[in-house]
Amino acid sequence: MNAALPGSGLFKRQRYLRQAEIEAQAAEADIPETAEKTGLDLVVAWSIVGTFIIASSAVIYMMEAILMPITLAIVIGMVLGLAADRLARYGIPPVMGGLLLGIVFVVGLFFLINALIEPLTSLAGQAPGIIERTIERVLPYLQRFEWARVAIDGANEKAVTDVAIQNAGAMLGFVAAGVTPAFIQTLIFLAALGLFLVGRAHLRKTIILAFATRDRRLAAIRIMNATENAIGFYFSTASLIYVALGTITAVIAFAGGLTVAPLWGLFAFVSSFIPYLGVTAMTIALLCAGLMTHDALLLALAPAAAFFMLHLVMENLVTPAILGRRLEINPFLVFVAIIFWTWMWGAVGAMLALPLCLIAMTIFNEVRTSPPERQLPG
Repeated sequence: MNAALPGSGLFKRQRYLRQAEIEAQAAEADIPETAEKTGLDLVVAWSIVGTFIIASSAVIYMMEAILMPITLAIVIGMVLGLAADRLARYGIPPVMGGLLLGIVFVVGLFFLINALIEPLTSLAGQAPGIIERTIERVLPYLQRFEWARVAIDGANEKAVTDVAIQNAGAMLGFVAAGVTPAFIQTLIFLAALGLFLVGRAHLRKTIILAFATRDRRLAAIRIMNATENAIGFYFSTASLIYVALGTITAVIAFAGGLTVAPLWGLFAFVSSFIPYLGVTAMTIALLCAGLMTHDALLLALAPAAAFFMLHLVMENLVTPAILGRRLEINPFLVFVAIIFWTWMWGAVGAMLALPLCLIAMTIFNEVRTSPPERQLPG
Protein backbone atom coordinates (compact mmCIF):
# COMPACT_ATOMS: atom_id res chain seq x y z
CA MET A 1 0.00 0.00 0.00
CA ASN A 2 2.91 2.35 0.76
CA ALA A 3 4.65 1.69 -2.53
CA ALA A 4 4.76 4.71 -4.86
CA LEU A 5 2.93 4.52 -8.14
CA PRO A 6 5.16 4.13 -11.18
CA GLY A 7 5.91 7.44 -12.88
CA SER A 8 4.55 9.57 -9.99
CA GLY A 9 7.95 11.27 -9.39
CA LEU A 10 8.31 12.15 -13.06
CA PHE A 11 4.79 13.56 -13.05
CA LYS A 12 5.62 15.84 -10.08
CA ARG A 13 8.80 17.09 -11.71
CA GLN A 14 6.98 17.91 -14.90
CA ARG A 15 4.29 19.75 -12.93
CA TYR A 16 6.92 21.80 -11.07
CA LEU A 17 8.64 22.65 -14.35
CA ARG A 18 5.36 23.80 -15.91
CA GLN A 19 4.59 25.90 -12.80
CA ALA A 20 8.04 27.47 -12.93
CA GLU A 21 7.58 28.33 -16.59
CA ILE A 22 4.20 29.91 -15.86
CA GLU A 23 5.66 32.00 -13.02
CA ALA A 24 8.58 33.08 -15.19
CA GLN A 25 6.20 34.14 -17.95
CA ALA A 26 4.06 36.03 -15.43
CA ALA A 27 7.12 37.80 -13.99
CA GLU A 28 8.26 38.82 -17.45
CA ALA A 29 4.76 40.01 -18.26
CA ASP A 30 4.75 42.26 -15.17
CA ILE A 31 7.89 44.09 -16.32
CA PRO A 32 6.81 46.94 -18.58
CA GLU A 33 8.91 47.58 -21.59
CA THR A 34 10.68 50.93 -21.48
CA ALA A 35 9.84 52.86 -24.57
CA GLU A 36 12.41 55.15 -26.08
CA LYS A 37 11.87 58.81 -25.29
CA THR A 38 10.76 60.86 -28.23
CA GLY A 39 11.45 64.50 -28.92
CA LEU A 40 8.04 65.42 -27.51
CA ASP A 41 8.91 63.75 -24.19
CA LEU A 42 12.12 65.76 -23.95
CA VAL A 43 10.25 68.95 -24.76
CA VAL A 44 7.73 68.23 -22.01
CA ALA A 45 10.48 67.44 -19.49
CA TRP A 46 12.44 70.60 -20.25
CA SER A 47 9.22 72.64 -20.24
CA ILE A 48 8.55 71.46 -16.69
CA VAL A 49 12.10 72.36 -15.66
CA GLY A 50 11.81 75.77 -17.32
CA THR A 51 8.48 76.46 -15.66
CA PHE A 52 9.96 75.57 -12.28
CA ILE A 53 12.92 77.90 -12.85
CA ILE A 54 10.65 80.78 -13.89
CA ALA A 55 8.35 80.24 -10.91
CA SER A 56 11.33 80.04 -8.53
CA SER A 57 12.80 83.24 -9.99
CA ALA A 58 9.47 85.02 -9.52
CA VAL A 59 9.29 83.90 -5.89
CA ILE A 60 12.89 85.02 -5.25
CA TYR A 61 12.18 88.42 -6.81
CA MET A 62 8.91 88.98 -4.94
CA MET A 63 10.34 87.85 -1.58
CA GLU A 64 13.44 90.03 -1.82
CA ALA A 65 12.76 91.80 1.48
CA ILE A 66 12.91 88.48 3.35
CA LEU A 67 15.15 86.19 1.32
CA MET A 68 17.95 88.70 0.72
CA PRO A 69 18.86 89.40 4.38
CA ILE A 70 18.39 85.73 5.31
CA THR A 71 20.68 84.57 2.49
CA LEU A 72 23.29 87.14 3.45
CA ALA A 73 23.04 86.00 7.08
CA ILE A 74 23.53 82.36 6.08
CA VAL A 75 26.61 83.13 3.97
CA ILE A 76 28.22 85.26 6.68
CA GLY A 77 27.12 82.74 9.33
CA MET A 78 28.92 79.97 7.45
CA VAL A 79 32.14 82.00 7.54
CA LEU A 80 31.79 82.90 11.21
CA GLY A 81 30.76 79.33 12.08
CA LEU A 82 33.86 77.96 10.41
CA ALA A 83 35.99 80.45 12.36
CA ALA A 84 34.19 79.38 15.55
CA ASP A 85 35.16 75.77 14.84
CA ARG A 86 38.77 76.91 14.64
CA LEU A 87 38.40 78.66 18.01
CA ALA A 88 37.15 75.38 19.51
CA ARG A 89 40.77 74.18 19.47
CA TYR A 90 41.47 76.70 22.23
CA GLY A 91 38.68 75.40 24.44
CA ILE A 92 35.94 77.83 23.36
CA PRO A 93 32.63 76.03 22.60
CA PRO A 94 31.52 76.51 18.97
CA VAL A 95 28.24 78.15 20.01
CA MET A 96 29.99 80.67 22.27
CA GLY A 97 32.69 81.26 19.66
CA GLY A 98 30.08 81.87 16.96
CA LEU A 99 28.17 84.33 19.15
CA LEU A 100 31.40 86.11 20.07
CA LEU A 101 32.42 86.46 16.44
CA GLY A 102 28.89 87.54 15.54
CA ILE A 103 28.98 90.28 18.19
CA VAL A 104 32.38 91.44 16.96
CA PHE A 105 31.06 91.53 13.38
CA VAL A 106 27.94 93.50 14.32
CA VAL A 107 29.89 95.98 16.47
CA GLY A 108 32.42 96.50 13.66
CA LEU A 109 29.58 97.01 11.19
CA PHE A 110 27.96 99.54 13.54
CA PHE A 111 31.16 101.58 13.89
CA LEU A 112 31.67 101.40 10.12
CA ILE A 113 28.20 102.77 9.42
CA ASN A 114 28.62 105.40 12.13
CA ALA A 115 31.89 106.52 10.55
CA LEU A 116 30.29 106.78 7.12
CA ILE A 117 27.18 108.69 8.18
CA GLU A 118 28.86 112.09 8.49
CA PRO A 119 30.75 112.13 5.16
CA LEU A 120 27.81 110.60 3.29
CA THR A 121 25.39 113.13 4.79
CA SER A 122 27.71 115.96 3.83
CA LEU A 123 28.06 114.49 0.35
CA ALA A 124 24.28 114.24 -0.04
CA GLY A 125 23.87 117.88 0.98
CA GLN A 126 26.42 118.97 -1.60
CA ALA A 127 25.01 116.74 -4.35
CA PRO A 128 23.43 119.52 -6.47
CA GLY A 129 26.63 121.59 -6.41
CA ILE A 130 28.77 118.53 -7.13
CA ILE A 131 26.63 117.65 -10.15
CA GLU A 132 26.80 121.19 -11.46
CA ARG A 133 30.59 121.43 -11.08
CA THR A 134 31.05 117.99 -12.62
CA ILE A 135 29.03 118.94 -15.69
CA GLU A 136 30.98 122.20 -16.02
CA ARG A 137 34.26 120.29 -15.88
CA VAL A 138 33.27 117.38 -18.10
CA LEU A 139 31.66 119.33 -20.95
CA PRO A 140 34.89 121.07 -22.08
CA TYR A 141 36.65 117.71 -22.32
CA LEU A 142 33.77 116.16 -24.25
CA GLN A 143 33.79 119.02 -26.76
CA ARG A 144 37.18 117.83 -27.96
CA PHE A 145 35.47 114.89 -29.64
CA GLU A 146 33.46 115.47 -32.80
CA TRP A 147 30.57 113.15 -31.89
CA ALA A 148 30.26 114.71 -28.43
CA ARG A 149 30.43 118.24 -29.86
CA VAL A 150 27.56 117.50 -32.21
CA ALA A 151 25.45 116.10 -29.36
CA ILE A 152 26.26 119.04 -27.06
CA ASP A 153 25.59 121.67 -29.72
CA GLY A 154 22.14 120.19 -30.22
CA ALA A 155 21.28 120.67 -26.57
CA ASN A 156 21.15 123.62 -24.23
CA GLU A 157 23.99 123.34 -21.72
CA LYS A 158 22.16 125.34 -19.05
CA ALA A 159 19.02 123.25 -19.54
CA VAL A 160 20.99 120.05 -19.06
CA THR A 161 22.52 121.41 -15.85
CA ASP A 162 19.13 122.58 -14.54
CA VAL A 163 17.54 119.20 -15.23
CA ALA A 164 20.37 117.40 -13.45
CA ILE A 165 20.09 119.67 -10.41
CA GLN A 166 16.31 119.32 -10.28
CA ASN A 167 16.50 115.54 -10.49
CA ALA A 168 19.12 115.43 -7.75
CA GLY A 169 16.45 116.16 -5.15
CA ALA A 170 14.21 113.44 -6.52
CA MET A 171 17.10 110.99 -6.43
CA LEU A 172 17.86 111.87 -2.82
CA GLY A 173 14.18 111.45 -1.98
CA PHE A 174 14.20 108.04 -3.63
CA VAL A 175 17.22 107.05 -1.55
CA ALA A 176 15.57 108.35 1.62
CA ALA A 177 12.42 106.36 0.84
CA GLY A 178 14.49 103.18 0.88
CA VAL A 179 15.93 103.84 4.35
CA THR A 180 13.02 102.30 6.26
CA PRO A 181 12.93 99.01 4.28
CA ALA A 182 16.71 98.83 4.58
CA PHE A 183 16.43 99.26 8.36
CA ILE A 184 13.88 96.43 8.57
CA GLN A 185 16.05 94.19 6.40
CA THR A 186 19.01 94.98 8.66
CA LEU A 187 17.01 93.81 11.67
CA ILE A 188 16.05 90.62 9.81
CA PHE A 189 19.70 90.07 8.90
CA LEU A 190 20.92 90.51 12.48
CA ALA A 191 18.22 88.22 13.89
CA ALA A 192 18.83 85.55 11.25
CA LEU A 193 22.61 85.74 11.78
CA GLY A 194 22.32 85.30 15.55
CA LEU A 195 19.82 82.44 15.33
CA PHE A 196 21.86 80.71 12.63
CA LEU A 197 25.02 80.84 14.75
CA VAL A 198 23.17 79.53 17.81
CA GLY A 199 21.41 76.69 16.00
CA ARG A 200 24.09 75.89 13.43
CA ALA A 201 25.12 72.58 15.02
CA HIS A 202 21.52 71.44 15.49
CA LEU A 203 20.67 72.46 11.92
CA ARG A 204 23.57 70.43 10.54
CA LYS A 205 22.49 67.43 12.61
CA THR A 206 18.89 67.74 11.39
CA ILE A 207 19.99 67.87 7.74
CA ILE A 208 22.26 64.85 8.19
CA LEU A 209 19.60 62.74 9.94
CA ALA A 210 17.07 63.61 7.23
CA PHE A 211 18.79 61.03 5.00
CA ALA A 212 18.00 57.38 5.62
CA THR A 213 21.18 55.58 4.56
CA ARG A 214 24.68 55.89 5.94
CA ASP A 215 26.19 56.70 2.53
CA ARG A 216 23.83 59.61 1.97
CA ARG A 217 24.50 60.97 5.44
CA LEU A 218 28.23 60.86 4.81
CA ALA A 219 27.66 62.60 1.46
CA ALA A 220 25.65 65.35 3.22
CA ILE A 221 28.46 65.85 5.75
CA ARG A 222 31.03 65.99 2.95
CA ILE A 223 28.99 68.54 0.97
CA MET A 224 28.40 70.83 3.97
CA ASN A 225 32.06 70.72 5.00
CA ALA A 226 33.26 71.38 1.46
CA THR A 227 30.84 74.30 1.07
CA GLU A 228 31.86 75.93 4.33
CA ASN A 229 35.56 75.45 3.57
CA ALA A 230 35.18 77.01 0.11
CA ILE A 231 33.24 80.03 1.40
CA GLY A 232 35.57 80.49 4.36
CA PHE A 233 38.70 80.25 2.22
CA TYR A 234 37.31 82.74 -0.30
CA PHE A 235 36.27 85.40 2.22
CA SER A 236 39.38 85.12 4.40
CA THR A 237 41.82 85.25 1.49
CA ALA A 238 39.89 87.85 -0.51
CA SER A 239 39.59 90.08 2.56
CA LEU A 240 43.36 90.16 3.00
CA ILE A 241 43.87 90.94 -0.69
CA TYR A 242 41.24 93.68 -0.70
CA VAL A 243 42.60 95.21 2.52
CA ALA A 244 45.91 95.68 0.70
CA LEU A 245 44.02 97.07 -2.30
CA GLY A 246 42.10 99.53 -0.11
CA THR A 247 45.28 100.67 1.65
CA ILE A 248 47.04 101.35 -1.64
CA THR A 249 43.92 103.12 -2.96
CA ALA A 250 43.92 105.41 0.08
CA VAL A 251 47.55 106.27 -0.69
CA ILE A 252 46.63 106.95 -4.33
CA ALA A 253 43.76 109.22 -3.27
CA PHE A 254 46.03 111.11 -0.85
CA ALA A 255 48.76 111.51 -3.47
CA GLY A 256 46.17 112.56 -6.04
CA GLY A 257 44.95 115.41 -3.84
CA LEU A 258 41.52 113.92 -3.12
CA THR A 259 39.82 114.68 0.18
CA VAL A 260 39.03 111.99 2.79
CA ALA A 261 41.59 109.52 1.47
CA PRO A 262 40.77 106.78 4.06
CA LEU A 263 37.16 106.84 2.88
CA TRP A 264 38.29 106.12 -0.67
CA GLY A 265 40.29 103.17 0.61
CA LEU A 266 37.26 101.86 2.48
CA PHE A 267 35.07 102.17 -0.62
CA ALA A 268 37.71 100.34 -2.66
CA PHE A 269 37.76 97.50 -0.11
CA VAL A 270 33.96 97.10 -0.09
CA SER A 271 33.47 97.50 -3.84
CA SER A 272 36.08 94.84 -4.60
CA PHE A 273 33.70 92.17 -3.32
CA ILE A 274 31.40 93.01 -6.26
CA PRO A 275 33.20 91.67 -9.35
CA TYR A 276 33.19 93.87 -12.48
CA LEU A 277 30.56 96.30 -11.19
CA GLY A 278 32.58 97.36 -8.16
CA VAL A 279 35.73 98.36 -10.04
CA THR A 280 33.61 100.15 -12.67
CA ALA A 281 31.76 102.24 -10.09
CA MET A 282 34.97 102.98 -8.18
CA THR A 283 36.85 104.06 -11.30
CA ILE A 284 34.03 106.38 -12.37
CA ALA A 285 33.84 107.87 -8.87
CA LEU A 286 37.59 108.54 -8.81
CA LEU A 287 37.37 110.04 -12.30
CA CYS A 288 34.61 112.44 -11.24
CA ALA A 289 36.49 113.37 -8.06
CA GLY A 290 39.66 114.02 -10.07
CA LEU A 291 37.82 116.24 -12.55
CA MET A 292 36.31 118.23 -9.68
CA THR A 293 39.66 118.64 -7.92
CA HIS A 294 42.15 119.40 -10.72
CA ASP A 295 41.94 121.60 -13.78
CA ALA A 296 44.68 119.73 -15.64
CA LEU A 297 43.37 116.71 -17.50
CA LEU A 298 46.31 114.42 -16.69
CA LEU A 299 46.12 115.15 -12.96
CA ALA A 300 42.37 114.59 -13.03
CA LEU A 301 42.74 111.21 -14.72
CA ALA A 302 45.68 110.03 -12.60
CA PRO A 303 43.80 108.65 -9.53
CA ALA A 304 41.26 106.72 -11.62
CA ALA A 305 43.94 105.36 -13.96
CA ALA A 306 46.21 104.32 -11.07
CA PHE A 307 43.35 102.54 -9.27
CA PHE A 308 42.24 100.78 -12.45
CA MET A 309 45.75 99.51 -13.16
CA LEU A 310 46.16 98.43 -9.54
CA HIS A 311 42.87 96.53 -9.58
CA LEU A 312 43.80 95.00 -12.93
CA VAL A 313 47.05 93.63 -11.50
CA MET A 314 45.32 92.39 -8.36
CA GLU A 315 42.51 90.59 -10.17
CA ASN A 316 44.59 89.08 -12.96
CA LEU A 317 47.86 88.23 -11.21
CA VAL A 318 47.59 88.21 -7.42
CA THR A 319 44.08 86.83 -6.92
CA PRO A 320 44.33 83.96 -9.47
CA ALA A 321 47.73 82.96 -8.06
CA ILE A 322 46.24 82.62 -4.56
CA LEU A 323 42.64 81.59 -5.17
CA GLY A 324 42.88 79.98 -8.60
CA ARG A 325 44.19 76.62 -7.42
CA ARG A 326 41.21 75.93 -5.15
CA LEU A 327 38.42 78.04 -6.62
CA GLU A 328 38.13 77.60 -10.38
CA ILE A 329 35.01 79.30 -11.73
CA ASN A 330 34.20 80.16 -15.31
CA PRO A 331 34.31 83.99 -15.65
CA PHE A 332 31.31 83.91 -17.99
CA LEU A 333 29.21 82.10 -15.36
CA VAL A 334 30.30 84.62 -12.76
CA PHE A 335 29.29 87.49 -15.05
CA VAL A 336 25.87 85.96 -15.73
CA ALA A 337 25.37 85.33 -12.01
CA ILE A 338 26.25 88.95 -11.21
CA ILE A 339 23.78 90.26 -13.77
CA PHE A 340 21.05 87.90 -12.52
CA TRP A 341 21.47 88.57 -8.80
CA THR A 342 21.92 92.31 -9.35
CA TRP A 343 18.61 92.33 -11.19
CA MET A 344 17.07 90.33 -8.36
CA TRP A 345 18.49 91.96 -5.23
CA GLY A 346 20.48 95.02 -6.28
CA ALA A 347 23.92 95.73 -4.83
CA VAL A 348 23.61 93.05 -2.13
CA GLY A 349 22.73 90.52 -4.81
CA ALA A 350 25.83 91.49 -6.78
CA MET A 351 27.92 90.95 -3.64
CA LEU A 352 26.31 87.54 -3.06
CA ALA A 353 26.68 86.40 -6.67
CA LEU A 354 30.18 84.95 -6.34
CA PRO A 355 29.57 83.19 -2.98
CA LEU A 356 26.39 81.63 -4.36
CA CYS A 357 28.34 80.50 -7.43
CA LEU A 358 30.92 78.91 -5.13
CA ILE A 359 28.21 77.09 -3.19
CA ALA A 360 26.54 75.79 -6.35
CA MET A 361 29.85 74.74 -7.89
CA THR A 362 30.96 72.96 -4.72
CA ILE A 363 27.69 71.05 -4.42
CA PHE A 364 27.87 70.09 -8.09
CA ASN A 365 31.44 68.83 -7.77
CA GLU A 366 30.56 66.77 -4.71
CA VAL A 367 27.38 65.10 -6.02
CA ARG A 368 28.44 64.21 -9.52
CA THR A 369 29.17 60.50 -9.79
CA SER A 370 31.83 60.41 -12.49
CA PRO A 371 34.20 63.41 -12.40
CA PRO A 372 36.02 64.04 -15.65
CA GLU A 373 39.46 62.51 -15.96
CA ARG A 374 42.37 64.90 -16.15
CA GLN A 375 44.56 64.18 -19.15
CA LEU A 376 47.98 65.48 -19.92
CA PRO A 377 48.14 67.93 -22.84
CA GLY A 378 49.29 66.46 -26.12
